[in-house]
Amino acid sequence: MRHKEFCGTNGNMKYAGVHLIIELWRANHLNSLPKIKEVLEKCVTACNATLLNVDLHEFSPNQGVSGVAILQESHISIHTWPEFKYAALDIFVCGTIDPYKAVPVIKEMLTPEDIQIVEIKRGILH
Repeated sequence: MRHKEFCGTNGNMKYAGVHLIIELWRANHLNSLPKIKEVLEKCVTACNATLLNVDLHEFSPNQGVSGVAILQESHISIHTWPEFKYAALDIFVCGTIDPYKAVPVIKEMLTPEDIQIVEIKRGILH
C-alpha cells in the first residue's frame, strides 16, 4: 500500500505545504459560533482534508469568534471582528490538499463583499 504524500510539488520544486492568508471585508454571520463551526467543517470537506478536531471560542462584548480546525494535514483558523464585519482566516495544508477549494465555501457561507487571498509556499525543500 502506498503511503500518503505530505509534501506538495510544482515542477521541480518540493514544499511542505501551501498557506493561504485570507481577509474578508463586509462579511456576515461573524458572531455565530454554530455558523463558524459549519464553515470550518465544510471547508475541510471541500478540500478533502482529514478533520481531527474543531476548537472555537466566542468573545464578549462584540461576540467575535476565534477558532481552529486541526487537520491531519495542518489547520484552518479564523478570527472574526463582527463590529467591523471583518474576518481573518489561515488555511495551511500539506501534501496534495488544495486549499483553494475552501474559498467558494467561505464566499457562500460568510458572503463577504470583498476578499483578499495571499498564497505562501511553506518549507521549500531542496
